[in-house]
This record gives sequence, C-alpha cells and structure tokens, in this order.
Amino acid sequence: MKYLKYHALGNDYIVLAPDEIPKGLSPEAIQLICHRNYGVGSDGILLGPADSKSCDFALRIFNPDGSEAEKSGNGLRIFARALWDQHLVSDKPFSVETLGGVVTCRIDPKGKSVTVEMGQVSFSSTRIPVIGPPREVLNEELRIGDRVFTFCAATIGNPHCVILSDNPSWQESRQYGPLIETDSRFPNRINVQFMKVMDRKNIQIEIWERGAGYTLASGSSSTAAAAVAKKLGFCNSDIIVHMPGGMIRIQFDEGFRATMTGPVSKVCEGVISRELFETNLPTSRM
Repeated sequence: MKYLKYHALGNDYIVLAPDEIPKGLSPEAIQLICHRNYGVGSDGILLGPADSKSCDFALRIFNPDGSEAEKSGNGLRIFARALWDQHLVSDKPFSVETLGGVVTCRIDPKGKSVTVEMGQVSFSSTRIPVIGPPREVLNEELRIGDRVFTFCAATIGNPHCVILSDNPSWQESRQYGPLIETDSRFPNRINVQFMKVMDRKNIQIEIWERGAGYTLASGSSSTAAAAVAKKLGFCNSDIIVHMPGGMIRIQFDEGFRATMTGPVSKVCEGVISRELFETNLPTSRM
C-alpha cells in the first residue's frame, strides 16, 4: 500500500489512492495506520483522488479513531498539494467534492501555499447541529464539571464549538475538549476551539479535534473561530489565526463565505507493509 505523508502546520495526514486499497479501509485499519507507535502515525487519512460527477476530484477524510470527517481545511490543502506533486493539477483553480460540500482549491505557483474556498459559515443550530429550538448559537452557556463556558457554534460543513477564553492553553484544551466534544447537546459530536481575540486582525486558538484529539493546527477550526470573532464584532473580515503549529489567514465576504490560505510541507512517501495489519492494538490509543 503506497502512501504519501504531508503536514500543514504540524497537522499531519497520510494520502492514500483508492486503487491502492480496492477492498476499502476498515475503522480498525485506519486506527492502525494512524497510530503513532504501531503504525505510520498521523492525524488522519485522505483517501483520494476519486471520481466525482460534479467536481474535478472527490475526497474522503478519516479521523484516526476510524470515523469519517465531513471536511478538513488542512486536509484539503494537503490533498491539493499531493495532486500538485503528482502533476494532476496546475496553479489554476480546481474543485473537490467532500461530505461537507464542494470547495475550490488554488495552489501557489511554487506549490508551498494553498488557498481553499471553504464555503459559507453558518451559525444555525439545525445545520451544526445543536439541540434545542432553531436559533443562531451565539454566546450561550455550557457547564462542564466545575466550569461554565461561554460558547458559540458554527458549521463550515463540519461542526465547531468556539469557547471564548482569556488565555487558551493546551492544558485547558486537553482537559475540557473531550468532554465538550461528546456533550449531549452536540448529537454528532463537535470540534472544539478555545479562542482569544488579540486585536481586530488576529486571534489565538487551541484545538481539540473531534475523532483526533489535541491538534497543533486546523484549517476548519481556524475558519470557524475566525467566523465567530467576526460575527461577534471583535474582528474585521481578514483575520490571522495563531495556533501552536503556526498561522493561517482567513478572509470573509459579506455573506460569511470563507477563504483560507496556509502552507503545506511534504514529509515522506513509502509503502505500508502487510505485516502492519497483523498487529493488535491495545484497548486505548492514549
């Protein structure tokens, strides 16, 4: 099984071509490949390119716990770079079909930076989804253990919970992120960002990613957090998102359609041995 591996600001993905795995990927196989001790190690798998009836390419995105994600901003940038490296695209825009909607990608002529038109951000409880009456989910209270958080929720094709924080930290993200991800008010689970507004052009976030855990960077999380900062009137339409892995630029039009720009780096390529799939994982990945 041939693979490519890239990272986008420390958020790493393995790219697999569908014709390399004609029988498909089971959740157990995904967990093995992504495991950082027993497998290749990554924050997820990008399965593509596949044929699409409406777009240039189709892509499936898998979390390291074996679940399937609707959309990933970093994953889309990595996928675009992988297509570039395989000479399947040029620096002209091309479309990609995901479970979370259609996006348009454009690669910098040198191949090191990718811009993705991520689609329209929505704060609607029915689209995210968040339980309760139909509404825009803005500045609501969320009690988790001994803490009460103020949060907003958004979707960019996948669900996000943005927690307003004076001092986001990896400790806070690791402690409360998994509890918020699985809270009953989020029926499809949810990605979590702890956000600090630095000024009208900059925000800082720490990320707990649904199905993956603590993450150094995320394109969709950056988009959702920046959208909340703009929606609440804290920031303008052109925002730099600061994360432990680095920075991403998010821009919005008046209808909250988002454009994301950020770097991608190739790590390696290789072949996954059949012997890997004879491994039995321990009961916990942590």
